Order: sequence, then C-alpha cells, then structure tokens
Amino acid sequence: MAKNKALQINPDQLKQLIEASLFVMAKTVSIKHLMESVLVPFAVSRVKVKHALEELQHDYQGRGVQLVKVAGGYRFQTAAELSPYLQTLWQEKAPKYSRATLETLAVIAYRQPVTRGDIEFIRGVAVSSHTIKSLADRQWVKIVGHKDVPGRPALYATTNEFLAYFGLEALADLPPLTEPESLEALFSKTVAAESPQHDEDVPNPLEKESITNE
Repeated sequence: MAKNKALQINPDQLKQLIEASLFVMAKTVSIKHLMESVLVPFAVSRVKVKHALEELQHDYQGRGVQLVKVAGGYRFQTAAELSPYLQTLWQEKAPKYSRATLETLAVIAYRQPVTRGDIEFIRGVAVSSHTIKSLADRQWVKIVGHKDVPGRPALYATTNEFLAYFGLEALADLPPLTEPESLEALFSKTVAAESPQHDEDVPNPLEKESITNE
C-alpha cells in the first residue's frame, strides 16, 4: 500500500498552526512533540519548525502574552511584569511549603543525583518521608536510579516539570548559589502563568508560594 503523500504548508500557515497548537495544549511542548502530532501530515523539517517558533517569539515580544522556551520546549505565558495585577484572577491561595521542603528541593536541584542520606548530610538534619513525597507529588523530583552501596538507596533528581515551573530551559540556567544557606537565589523568581488556562488542581505560579518554618 502506497504511503499518503505529505501535504504542503507555507511558512505563514506553519506559524499559524504551531501558534494554535500551543494555545490548545496550554503546556510546554517540544519540537519533537509538534512534529509527531499536529505536523505529521505535512512536509516540514525540524529546522523550519524551529524557525517558525523563533519568528513567533519575535512576534510576541512586548505583548502581554509571550512565547518562551523552557524545559526543552515552548509555551505561552503572561509577561512577568503583569504578575502582581493578574493574581486577583485566582481566588485559591497557593499551598505553603515549609523551609525544610524548599531546602531539600534546593539540595536536589544543585547536587543531583543525591540520596536521602546525602540531603541529610548537607542540611545537617533528618529528612522526613513527607518532605520527599510532597516534592514527588508535585512532580518536581523523581527517582533516577539507586546508589551502588549497601542498601542501594534511591537517587533523586529534578524533572522537566521543575524546570517548567521555575521558568528554566535547562539546569545550567539555575542561578549561582553564592549563599548555600539561603533559598532566595533559587526561589525568589516568580514565574508567569501559562496561557490560556490552568489545571484546577495546580496552584497558580503567579502567586509566590510562601515559606513556613517546620
């Protein structure tokens, strides 16, 4: 059976289709995902898709909604400077995270992959199972293997969801941690909201989550 002939699409149509796809999916989407889904019927190369995305980024510069590259993909989000004014659109308060939870996340982010024992050694206190579970439930950390020592403890690392939430394209974009005891370098950045919608069970990233002492 002969394969279906690939359809032709001009540059303007390609930009429109990619733009619409990103709005519909309302999440971080990679070029690979686009090519394996909405762009399957068309004769289009990865280079052309990347060029169309770069043109869209330029088109949205200076607007209330911007196209940004994070976590190995692209997404639409509101301009960061609008964050204080948009917070009133969400009535639910973002959950509070303890300082222990955020310190644990910082250790994993900067020292990954690490075991629970490594985290406890760096922080100087025990790490509760609830702390690790809360980070895993948010899909900010995951088990990536086991250390080859007696007991084979789990090794933890951050995820693409972590990168996307904090607006990072890669781990190399983590700010320098000049003061290891301070969380401000990593967690003071407020990330703009994804457009055009939010999942009801995901806290609004426009509202900076507060830190409480455990």
